[in-house]
Amino acid sequence: LQRTMYLGRPETDTVRCNAMGVLGDALFSNQRSAEALPVLEAELALNLRYWSRNEENILSSQTNLSTCLGQLGRRDEALVLIRGIHARRVATLGDSHARTIQ
Repeated sequence: LQRTMYLGRPETDTVRCNAMGVLGDALFSNQRSAEALPVLEAELALNLRYWSRNEENILSSQTNLSTCLGQLGRRDEALVLIRGIHARRVATLGDSHARTIQ
């Protein structure tokens, strides 16, 4: 069994970024929202820092973060993110697109 480590890899390393995404999703999916939150925040920060032109990944990271915040009772913060996500989807896809309506 060969293991791929991501600690010590550059922030832009694909394995490291994928591992963070999987970890955040796994923690959240297992009702460990408090532990998932810093991972999801870090994932969003990396997307904003290095892949700011990949809007779909940023919107996806923001959606995951807003869901986690809502689960933790931080609904005001979640709502701010949700409104921003919706505004970006309307601006890029239009107000009748399936991704906007969700």
